[in-house]
Amino acid sequence: MNVTRRQVVGGMAALAAATSAPLRAQGPLEIARILCGFPAGGTTDAAARRLAEGLRTVGYARQVIVENKVGAGGRLAFDEMRRGATDGSVVILQPETVITLQPHVDPKNTPFKFEDGVAVAGCGTVQYGFAVGPAVPETVRTVRDFLDWVKANPARANFGSPGAGSPQEFFVRLLSRESGVALNHIPYRGSAPGVQDLLGGQIPAMYSPVGDSLPHRASGRMRLLATSGARRSRFAQEVPTFGEQGFSFMESAEWYGVWMPRGASEATVARAHGAIRTAIAQPETVEVLNKLAIEADTSTQADFAKAMRDNHAAWPDRVRKTGFKPDA
Repeated sequence: MNVTRRQVVGGMAALAAATSAPLRAQGPLEIARILCGFPAGGTTDAAARRLAEGLRTVGYARQVIVENKVGAGGRLAFDEMRRGATDGSVVILQPETVITLQPHVDPKNTPFKFEDGVAVAGCGTVQYGFAVGPAVPETVRTVRDFLDWVKANPARANFGSPGAGSPQEFFVRLLSRESGVALNHIPYRGSAPGVQDLLGGQIPAMYSPVGDSLPHRASGRMRLLATSGARRSRFAQEVPTFGEQGFSFMESAEWYGVWMPRGASEATVARAHGAIRTAIAQPETVEVLNKLAIEADTSTQADFAKAMRDNHAAWPDRVRKTGFKPDA
């Protein structure tokens, strides 16, 4: 079912009203920091900056700042967050796979465990989009077309992703394994530099959140061949899903959410969850999320935390199917 901006705002209105009074009663923090493990200009950074503004306006903190701690696929930022204060003044906004996937695939270079963070609130979910750029002929219109093209041009069989150990890497690894077509992974430090290389013709393809392509599709410089959801993305309804093209094993979506350090009290987590829910209900926030192709989330803290535990438990089998073996 497609969800309109009006439905999202309306569906959150009651929850926003219920949480705003306790926020006012407790008073704001002086300063809150939202850590972001990806560079400025990308989906995660834009969502974090809008959330910071929303948290200020709902009275969570007098000042809310975003700090970009880029590197290791978001792990540097998570590592700093987990060692931060537990009073709600240090949180991180990130794609969930920084904590649900990466500890499984690179344990040697992951200095934290799943249990080191508390899942506070989901901000929304994203589909991925498989996009090609000027390096790929206009005649390539489907995923099968792309696979045929790279078979004929093996030196160009590259795809970019937002980082090593990203879910996009593993899903395209799975596509390569299932199709029998070799594809070479080019990891970037976030989506933004990868998109720039795609637009410049340095790489032929990019697999990243659908929102990365939205500013460039009208010009034709970035062409979406497929999206990853069970249904077509409401932000790119003319683009068929992988499933529609015969690649049902590529079906996926990812949460964007907020975590804080282990040790935060239940009251601190509940207060932050309420503030985030209220901030996401703001029309300005819904508008920004729509521009980023993020479907706003209305789940409870308990439901979000359970979803993260379930995804963390599911990733080892998904990775195994790609043939990937992590370093000990």
